[in-house]
Amino acid sequence: MECAILGATGSICLRPEARCVFHRDSGIRMTEVPPSETTRWRAVVRVLRSPIDSLSCALLPASCSLCGSLLPRLSSVPICHVCWTEFSSSGTPACSRCGDTLSAPPEDSAIALCRACRMAPPAFMRAVSYGPYQGRMREAIHALKFDRLHPASRELGRMLAQAIAQLAGEAPSEMLVVPVPLHRSKYAQRGFNQSRSLAAEALRFLRKSHPQWRLTLASSTLMRLRATVSQAGLTPRQRRMNVRGAFFVSDPSKVNGQHILVVDDILTTGATARAAAQALLKAGADSVWVATLARAQRVRGFGRQFTGADAGEREALAGAATEAASFSSDSSSLREQPSF
Repeated sequence: MECAILGATGSICLRPEARCVFHRDSGIRMTEVPPSETTRWRAVVRVLRSPIDSLSCALLPASCSLCGSLLPRLSSVPICHVCWTEFSSSGTPACSRCGDTLSAPPEDSAIALCRACRMAPPAFMRAVSYGPYQGRMREAIHALKFDRLHPASRELGRMLAQAIAQLAGEAPSEMLVVPVPLHRSKYAQRGFNQSRSLAAEALRFLRKSHPQWRLTLASSTLMRLRATVSQAGLTPRQRRMNVRGAFFVSDPSKVNGQHILVVDDILTTGATARAAAQALLKAGADSVWVATLARAQRVRGFGRQFTGADAGEREALAGAATEAASFSSDSSSLREQPSF
């Protein structure tokens, strides 16, 4: 039946498209409004998709790239929903500068700094990440980098965007986003730069979630001067020596006076981030911030003293401290005369 609805002005407005339905059992009145065309089409798509997915999975079965289980439906990203839910985010006490894990939180209101940052403060202001480099996160990054699973960069980029969002209110509102570059030989071998793919996807999400942020992708700003061996398996000192002098700025005039956000997939000891930040600051950047998808954790006691077993790390940190002191004393002259 049609019903009349009394408007705010006291006039009666007829709504022929709405029906008042009365139920005898409950006496509750409900209004049925015809669904829109969009809703109808979505319902049709849902009905058709289920048998199509079932038929496609039966004829062309595909398995999850991470756990190996069969996928229940067609997807451009061969990773099952269960695996996506197993990505863990950082929740342990971390260094407020580099994001490394602290085995215990600082006392009272003390600033939470790890041993490395206390001995040799990095050139960047702060490094953030989405979660630890372990489990499904590690497997997904390997699939992206080594198995060329490009569609995974969309969801991983969303996670990176959440990591970058931790800097909101602290980092400048306008920054150049600089992915850590690959050497041309590694780029030719891999065919793409995973850091650039992640950065591009992250910016797409951030434009919606943080429209007030003016983040500009500048993928050709930082260049890798020479090829370096993989950082995997190297000691802290070897990592630092491996990337020393490896980066340079292609056009210092575009960096001078700018705030930079360096983006990478993984941060382990921070050797790459430190080297990239130093190169950008030498070119005249005002500040450098770092965001990575994952952070390799090194669990240590807060304020623990060095022991004989830490000789290699002690040497690495001592060398980093010397470099940091030298860089700090020469920073003004380096800004005026970039050595590239």
